[in-house]
Amino acid sequence: MKTIYSLVVFAVSLFVYSAAKGQAFVYTDSNQVNIVGKYVGVFEDPTNQLTFDEVRLADKFKPSEKEVPNFGITNSTYWLKLEVENKTTDPRLLLTLSYPQLDEVDFFKPDSNGAYREIKSGEQVEISKRIYSSQNFIFNLNLPQQVKKIYYFKIKSSEQILVPISLGATNVVFNAINNQDNLTSIYLGIIFVMIFYNIFVYLSVKDKSYLYYVFYILFVGLTQIGFQGYSYRYFWPTLPALANNSVILFPALTGITAIEFFKKFLYADGAPKKVNIILNLLNVFYLVNCVLSLAGLHQLSQQLLQPNAMIASFIILGLSINAIRKGSRPAIFFLVAWVTFLMGIIVFILKDVGVLPYNNFTNYILQIGSAIEVVVLSFALADKINIYRKEKEISQAATLSALKENEKIITEQNIVLEKRVDERTLELNLSNKELNKAMTELKEAETQLVESEKMASLGQLTAGIAHEINNPINFVTSNVKPLNRDVRMLLETVDVLEKIAIENIPVAEKQKQIAEYKEEIDYDYLKVEIDQLLSGIGEGASRTAEIVKGLRIFSRLDEDDLKKADINEGLESTLIIANNLLNNVIKVDKHYSNIPLIECYPGKLNQVFLNMISNAVYAIKKKYADKDGGILGIKTYIDDNHLAISISDNGTGMDEQTKKKLFEPFFTTKDVGEGTGLGLSIAYNTIVKHNGSVQINSELGQGTEFIIKLPLIQK
Repeated sequence: MKTIYSLVVFAVSLFVYSAAKGQAFVYTDSNQVNIVGKYVGVFEDPTNQLTFDEVRLADKFKPSEKEVPNFGITNSTYWLKLEVENKTTDPRLLLTLSYPQLDEVDFFKPDSNGAYREIKSGEQVEISKRIYSSQNFIFNLNLPQQVKKIYYFKIKSSEQILVPISLGATNVVFNAINNQDNLTSIYLGIIFVMIFYNIFVYLSVKDKSYLYYVFYILFVGLTQIGFQGYSYRYFWPTLPALANNSVILFPALTGITAIEFFKKFLYADGAPKKVNIILNLLNVFYLVNCVLSLAGLHQLSQQLLQPNAMIASFIILGLSINAIRKGSRPAIFFLVAWVTFLMGIIVFILKDVGVLPYNNFTNYILQIGSAIEVVVLSFALADKINIYRKEKEISQAATLSALKENEKIITEQNIVLEKRVDERTLELNLSNKELNKAMTELKEAETQLVESEKMASLGQLTAGIAHEINNPINFVTSNVKPLNRDVRMLLETVDVLEKIAIENIPVAEKQKQIAEYKEEIDYDYLKVEIDQLLSGIGEGASRTAEIVKGLRIFSRLDEDDLKKADINEGLESTLIIANNLLNNVIKVDKHYSNIPLIECYPGKLNQVFLNMISNAVYAIKKKYADKDGGILGIKTYIDDNHLAISISDNGTGMDEQTKKKLFEPFFTTKDVGEGTGLGLSIAYNTIVKHNGSVQINSELGQGTEFIIKLPLIQK
């Protein structure tokens, strides 16, 4: 009895062990491809650290419960074990994983000695480096008849891990792949036809909804062929990173273009504010998915993309139904197309999460749904053109009727308007005459003010000249009288010498008389005094000549043409004219650099310098009155390709508000009667005429600096 019990326990244990290990798949028909998912043993490695030998020797595989194992989106590594026995005469068997989005697929195949060889594949391996140039992962078994072998897979991916694994003879497998290629070609044909059709319509009607729809169709097509692996196979076979990102980027761009097309299609006058905010938020979430994918967070991006797509689909569905309730005819077409595509999305997602089985229908449902959708939406856009045409005809009829009525009204109004125009023309003529009179008076007043400014400058110039010339002239005048006296004494001396010379007396007596007379008139001092007086007169004449030269330099009249001039010389001549303003109280601090001659209108620039020096002196006197301490600074230097002239003072300075208005006509800070407010305005226009600029640095109570910059060569 005990022996029987032991045998029963052993049999049950053996059954449980066999069930846990899974049974071998026996391939018996070389004319068909078999799904072998239920024959696979599965082992999860959440540490991602186990080696092939550790997994194989531990042998903790659990049997798969589905024809297509679905492990969801996970960080774990999955190991698959499959035992195959070939009962056919064809040893050229192929094992195929028909899910191109798997990042890493490592296949372990035993050789004739039982040692395993690893073959690396997966999305991260370029197409050209795979055994077969296919988007699917295909491996040779080379399994002879009546031979049984065990094969292993190591799979890891940042996307959904689905393992649609199939087994078949080489010719049958490639026939199935060719059929898949043909179906995809038909789908792409539909996509391209719809793209070119809608581009043509857009170029005809210029409706932006067609343009958005073209981009939508394009990204739908790229998304679908991306899911099937064709974009990687044909477009970027050497860029695994792009293939990995494309399964996130293209669906996200599809969602964005779908939302933008929806807004243009159903809301021709613009979506309501709340609707627009909701749809824009969905677009933001799609963009976040793109950023996460590009940042390498593929799993997180994949986990967020599907819920976002589902939410967007139902929101657009609800808005479409609401538009139909409001009587929108295009919304009916949109709803039919969207429901078709939405059903495809639902089936596809349910397949991804394992609710629905993996088969040709669930695998290609998005292509089928999207193809139907793009065709129906194209019909919707065509119907929209018909609606526009009818609305246009109604609008034209209403417009024609309104035009006829308007023509009648216009005819009646023209009579009234002509009368009013005549009256208004008369009023305008009177107003125009008054305006012309006011303009004439204004110009005369402006001319008088400018002349007043010129006269003020002329008066200042005259006063300066009179003051400067008066000193040397006085010096000459004061020396003339004593010189006249000394000359008369010399003439008298000549007469005396003549008398002595003709007298008949001894020479010694003559010499004695001459010596006595020289001593009487102090002849030696007379010579010294005459030299001093002549020297003084000469110095006064030279100073007068220098002043005249400065005046000639200052007031040049040949101003019609640009000519080269020495700015340092012009500043010196201006200081001569303005010297009377300084009263020997204000110190002049001059720093002239060695500067080249520049092209300018010298006389006009001298007037600018005189105006700014006069203003600086005014500010200094207002602060210091007649006390010492005032400093007038004049400096020239080269700044890049410009000559800079700095005129500064330590006077009252000015605030920012005054600086802003300083060059405005008639603006002045001087007391009433002391200025017209035109000096700096004229100076500014002169600087602009020279293609120059002026900079003001000023601080209230500290002083002001004007920096004039003039180009060395006028262009």
